[in-house]
Amino acid sequence: MPEIVLLSDPRIAEVPVKECGEPLVDLRTLGAVLVDLRLADAEGVFAHVRLSVADRLIAAQTRLPRDLRLLVVEGYRPAALQHRYFTGSVAAHLAENPGWDERRAYLEASRYVSPPEVAPHVSGGAVDLTLCTASGEELPMGTQVNATPPESDEACYTAYPGVSAEARRNRDTLGAALASAGFVNYPTEWWHWSYGDRYWAFTTGARFARYGMRSG
Repeated sequence: MPEIVLLSDPRIAEVPVKECGEPLVDLRTLGAVLVDLRLADAEGVFAHVRLSVADRLIAAQTRLPRDLRLLVVEGYRPAALQHRYFTGSVAAHLAENPGWDERRAYLEASRYVSPPEVAPHVSGGAVDLTLCTASGEELPMGTQVNATPPESDEACYTAYPGVSAEARRNRDTLGAALASAGFVNYPTEWWHWSYGDRYWAFTTGARFARYGMRSG
């Protein structure tokens, strides 16, 4: 697999942000893409993304075969929730590996939970999503959405060579549609794509990120 730059890499935090002020919009009101409820919260923030992200998801949907739909699992994530996810992951690694120091646990956690200060989801620029049929049946992708590297033996990595031919085709179909609409993938998670955040800016060579952390 190609070299992977983690979100914990200092180069990501060094990317400047010029907040463009785009609002968050609720994907459930647009109807162009399907929204899954597995991570739904009482306020419905999980279904929100920045306006340009929503536009690009609609564009990506038009580039899929007619019988397939994007299925969004999670968009915006409040900073407090991201912090809880990340610190919990660090604590779990330390508990399971008594010889590790904080830095090693931090780096390992960042393979599948972003440090809050650079997290794409807290900017409203990221989506976790998969493919489904028009009737809502999810396609085989090699792992479940949000599978971790330890539990999947790294099959959650986008370029993992050991997935089935069907899963590889489905990942490639998803990736081609999203990349053509301007999204970039976080390569440890086949389902995670973003636009406008620091990781997107670093990956594409943009001078700055368009989206910073949202307060709500």
